Amino acid sequence: MGDLGHLSLLGALLLAALAAATSLLGAWRERDDLLESGRRALYGACALVVVAALALAAAFQLHDFSIRYVAENSSRLMSPLDTLASFWGGQAGSLLFWALGLALLSALSVWRTQRRSPWLVPVMAGTLALILLFFLGILTLIASPFERVPVAPPDGRGLNPILLDTGMRIHPPLLLSGYMSYSVPFAITVAALVTGRLGNDWLRALRPWLLAAWTIQGCGLLAGAWWAYHVLGWGGYWGWDPVENVALLPWLVATALLHSVMVQERRGMLKVWNVGLLLAAFNLSIFGTFVVRSGVISSVHSFAQSAIGPYFFGFLGATLVVTLSLLFYRLPDLRSEGEFDALVSRESSFLFNNLLLVAMTAATFWGTIFPLVSEAIQGTRVAVGPPYFQAVNGPILLALLLLMGIGPLLAWRRSSAASLRRNFLAPIAVGLASGLVLVALGMRQLWATVAFAAAAFVFMTITQEFWRGVRARMRAGEPAPVALVGLVRRNRRRYGGYVVHLGMVFVALGIIGSTFFQQDHGLRLARGESATVGRYTLTNEGLFQETQPGRQEVYAQMAVQADGALLDVIRPGKHTYVNWEQQPTSSISITTTWPWLEDLYVVLVSPNADGSASLQVFVNPLVSLIWLGGVLFLLGTVIAAWPERPRLGTPRPLVSRPQAVAVEA
Repeated sequence: MGDLGHLSLLGALLLAALAAATSLLGAWRERDDLLESGRRALYGACALVVVAALALAAAFQLHDFSIRYVAENSSRLMSPLDTLASFWGGQAGSLLFWALGLALLSALSVWRTQRRSPWLVPVMAGTLALILLFFLGILTLIASPFERVPVAPPDGRGLNPILLDTGMRIHPPLLLSGYMSYSVPFAITVAALVTGRLGNDWLRALRPWLLAAWTIQGCGLLAGAWWAYHVLGWGGYWGWDPVENVALLPWLVATALLHSVMVQERRGMLKVWNVGLLLAAFNLSIFGTFVVRSGVISSVHSFAQSAIGPYFFGFLGATLVVTLSLLFYRLPDLRSEGEFDALVSRESSFLFNNLLLVAMTAATFWGTIFPLVSEAIQGTRVAVGPPYFQAVNGPILLALLLLMGIGPLLAWRRSSAASLRRNFLAPIAVGLASGLVLVALGMRQLWATVAFAAAAFVFMTITQEFWRGVRARMRAGEPAPVALVGLVRRNRRRYGGYVVHLGMVFVALGIIGSTFFQQDHGLRLARGESATVGRYTLTNEGLFQETQPGRQEVYAQMAVQADGALLDVIRPGKHTYVNWEQQPTSSISITTTWPWLEDLYVVLVSPNADGSASLQVFVNPLVSLIWLGGVLFLLGTVIAAWPERPRLGTPRPLVSRPQAVAVEA
């Protein structure tokens, strides 16, 4: 398996180099034979990367410990699913997964674009091949997953215990796929800049790939938050860790781009801005990969200091130089076709939305790299913790929440006073009423009250838009369910976006509730002793120990009562794994109560020799709404991205024979 994988990567490296050279040379010389050769070489490189990935996966399942990467990240005691997750559990394997996803997506995107926008393909294929060439060069020359050990051990060390979880099978593949997916819209943008065809055609070709990358990475971020919440044991789901931050950066920029692209499509404005955002999204995805793989910034997620860091930094620098040069060269072709007619308009709201998202990106980026800057200037690393990010980004997130409700209700160009009254009267009334009710019920946290009121305002704007559309169709004789389905089907992009916004409202409610109203208590309970946290009473029924193949578990059995009635019997515990005795992991108990939507979150800090249990107990309100919001986010993006059916009487466009496109000097 090791030899097969290594030879496959070498072959893929050569084919990627051939694909890049022939595609770009064919575009320059207008040679159809070279262009066809480039596409076939790219498909061949994709096939060989698939073979290499299958070889590594087979080596894990066959326990081929003669391969160093397999020996360091798996053992015979691991389940087949955990062994499969070991593929991306280390640096070399995660880079191979990155290359695998890029190769498959490159082949698919080139094949589809060849049918619909053939003029983009030559430069697009060459750009994708160059990116793939870089990763294959790292895998073959610097960090090979098929490196041999002198003597194969009888068993491997096993995966890091904190990674032996369902989240390991979901979060890393999604996040790596999200990083990698920005390569396709980036390559389309480079092709548009090189060819000079910067109308709206390239935006139509780019949109589905950008939406796919944004969705995959958004799901990866949510999956990472869920994983951290139920595995790490600190009571939260987002700690503003550097690796969390760099994963968020390209998603924020892509969110801004998805909104501002609508302004360009509708009014021919923000062209330079949109190209800059797209280039920034890709470069930030490479920066995120660089931070994780290089270990240059200390993080619980990142790998140790690595030799690949300088290569990633050089690739990032070269990409920035080339893309910025292309952007400046094409500035005359990116002149705006319109102007902002009024401050109160949809395009103005989208611009404010973009400015806020970019400000949040810049603030998060600065806080993340500040330890490196301080070390370079003062010789000492100064850490930037969550208080900075919360203080800076909290007000920005509140403003973004409000704009999420305001923007869709504004008209393009200019909104009249009558339309503003008609559209905003009910949402503002609901928002104010919600705030007053919360104050009457005893809420005294000003910013929490304002944030809940803003969420109610946005929820009402979305509800109002759906109701108006459904009501109009009901007047034509359709039942309400049929009218709702027909409304969404008629304009998937618009109403899918509303469902995404609704998901973000639920995420915001979960963040507000858990941020402002979390309860945190440290307890030490002897056997039979009870303690009360909030409305919950916990009784320690004793410590117990279980031994399973490869691990030992100690847990405290606790009876939980809520409002005087037995709610649950929980078992928070500690696991110790063979070969990882110095790194015990927590088994966290999370009990969600309805209809209060509170999580009783209990962590066994330490079992004590006298039979008592030291516990950390959190009461986290509304966290479940974050996961519900994630489901709505995914549903909305699927609706928005679902292809429209051609309407009757609308002829399908003919697909012309692909022609070579000249590259302008």
